[in-house]
Formats: sequence, structure tokens, C-alpha cells
Amino acid sequence: MTWTTPADLRAQVQKLWDKGDLLRPYVQGEAIPPRRLRLTGPGSPDLAERFDEVRAWMKALGCHALPGEAPRYRIVLREFRHRVLGECAVPDAVWLDSLEDALALIGKQKEARRFASLVQTTRAQQPALLPWLEKRPLNALALADAWPRLLAVVAWLQAHPCPGIYLRQVDLPGVDSKFIEAHRGVLIELLDLALPPEAMDAHATGVGQFCQRYGFKDKPLRIRFRLLDASVTPFAPAGLPSDADQDITLTQADFARLVLPVQRVFFTENEVNFLAFPPLPGSLVIFGAGYGFEMLAGARWLHGCQLYYWGDIDTHGFAILDQLRVRLPQVQSLLMDRATLLAHQSQWGDEPQPVLRVLPRLDAAEAALLDDLRSYRLGVRVRLEQERLGFEWVKAALAAIDGETT
Repeated sequence: MTWTTPADLRAQVQKLWDKGDLLRPYVQGEAIPPRRLRLTGPGSPDLAERFDEVRAWMKALGCHALPGEAPRYRIVLREFRHRVLGECAVPDAVWLDSLEDALALIGKQKEARRFASLVQTTRAQQPALLPWLEKRPLNALALADAWPRLLAVVAWLQAHPCPGIYLRQVDLPGVDSKFIEAHRGVLIELLDLALPPEAMDAHATGVGQFCQRYGFKDKPLRIRFRLLDASVTPFAPAGLPSDADQDITLTQADFARLVLPVQRVFFTENEVNFLAFPPLPGSLVIFGAGYGFEMLAGARWLHGCQLYYWGDIDTHGFAILDQLRVRLPQVQSLLMDRATLLAHQSQWGDEPQPVLRVLPRLDAAEAALLDDLRSYRLGVRVRLEQERLGFEWVKAALAAIDGETT
């Protein structure tokens, strides 16, 4: 068995540092109690058979060091009488007696002083944040240069709860919107400790909803759509030709307020498919919903329409369809069926990272095709991207839908 070396002892102390145990006492205001380190040393047979090695080991450990050279740990010797060597003493335990000794042993005194300064500043300016420093001391140390500005943002929001302005309008020395955006994760944890509940929107979570959570204006989401029926004209700008392509982009709020005589709405992920989507009475097509359908939540008029999602025939396409049905359960898949896939075998591609999670909102035919794709029954990682479909095939599918509803 290998005997414990000074490097082994330092490694044990380094683990304490890595867990934050050597920094938390600065927040708690308490000294750490003496801590015993693990020690593996020679047994009785080693003293007789490997005496020179034992003596070298003890010297390396610091058992015979002069006071000025002594290691930053205390060695407790165990005395016993050996049948060959007589009276002997070997290290039996190693103790760290103080926080200062532990820090000196791994050379972290400078970092500890810096953390102590962070604690002192926080205790004076934002004592509510001390639990965060205690929980995440190493994170705080990594943020030391940014910490004064983070405290300034916290103080600003305490003075201006739910400000109703854009991040760009926060006027603080050294703080701009990029700084706030880059530190949204840690600011969420700090602000949740420092602000009263009424200053936060508890339903807005995650860095993506930072602005909504703390009452800032957010860049409005925009929805792009094309009206597929020339007779439907929500806008009539002066000089606009009657046959102009109605490719329109609205904010989420304006889209939610639309009142249009349409019965069918299509979703497609591919921009060329969106632009080339054939005319269809009483219909419009929306571009690029992807995995983010929150922007459609306020458009309640969609619930009164027939909805169709046209995505790639692969596991991601079915995953997007499954997620869309969370908000719009009546949506049907379009051109995502087995017949379409098999008719375009020459256009198949490779899906590099298939989705493996359960998709509970697919119908029986969709689920069966997904299972075939995942099980490689049709080939390895088969996918058919929507833009690879023959255009006549697309028009025939849309004509069938129009025939069903006329």
C-alpha cells in the first residue's frame, strides 16, 4: 500500500477548497474546527524491513523539520516499542488546526483575501445576498471583477422595481445592456433574494424571460406570414398593387389582434417553402415557428382555424409537431406521412442526432412512422427535408385539403 505523501495531503485540502469549504467561514464569521486528514503510513513489519524508507518518508512528511520549516499541518506521533528496534515513534495522524494553515498549504491566501473583501462589501451593501455567497463561494470569486457592478444592478432594481424600460436604458456607470444580458443567470439568483415578491413575475422563468420577470420591456417577438388568398387584404397601403405578394411581419401583440376571414393556417420551417407556398382560398402560412410557440399563445383566433404543420420527416420534425400540439392540440401534420417519405426515397438524407424522448401527442400513424425511423427499419438515421419534396406532390396535397373543406 502507498504511504501518504505531502502531495496527497495537499490534494485533500484542495478538495476542501473545490467544494467551497475553505471560503464559507468568511461568510459565516466562524473559524473552522481542527480537521483530521487521511493518513496511510507504514505498518510494524515495514519498520524492520524498510527502515530507511520509513525514515525518508517521515522526513518528507515534515516530522523532523525545524520550526521555521515546519509544514502547515500538525503531525501526531504514535509511540510504541518494537521487538527489534526498541522505542519507536511514527506519524499516527495529521491535523489542520486553522483556516490559515489550510490556505497556506495550497497557496490560496490571495484568493481567500479577495473573497473576504467580497463578503465585506456585500455585508455592507446587500446583506440579503450573503446566503448566495455562502452557497456559491467559488462562483462569486470568479465574478470578483464584475461583483461591484452586479451589486449596482441589484440596488438599481430595488430603487426602480418593474421599471418598464428597455435594458439599454439602465443608466449605471460601467453597466450596459450587454453586461446585464451576459450575467442574466447569476442576476436572477441575486435578484430573487434581494427583491420583494411583488417586484417579480413568478411565472416568467429562465434567462430567456429575464426582462419579463423583472418588469423590463422586451424586444417584441415578430411573426411573419403570407396570405394565400388574394381577396383577403388586411392592409391597403396607397399605391400597393392588387396582386402584390402579402408577405407580412407583425409583432406578437398585433398578430394576436388580427381579425381575418381565414379558415386554414399552415406552419412551415423552410423559408423557400414559405415563399413558394401555393395560393389557397381562405388560408395563410406562418414561417418559422420551430420549437418556440410561445409567440402564438395570445392569438386565440387560431383555435377557430384548421391548422397544419409541415416539417421535415425526421425525429426533430415530429418533436416540433408534438410540442406545437401543447398549445394548439388540433394541429394536423401535412406531408409528414409514410407515402410521402417512400415516394421520395432518392431525396433521403441523414439525421445526425435523432430525438429519443417520448412524444405523446402524435397520432397512431405518426407514432408508427417515428418508431420506424428510430428503429432504422427504413434505413440508418433516415430523414426527408421538406424542401426536397416534389412541388407537384405538394400542390396535390394542398388541393386535396381544399377539396375536403369546400
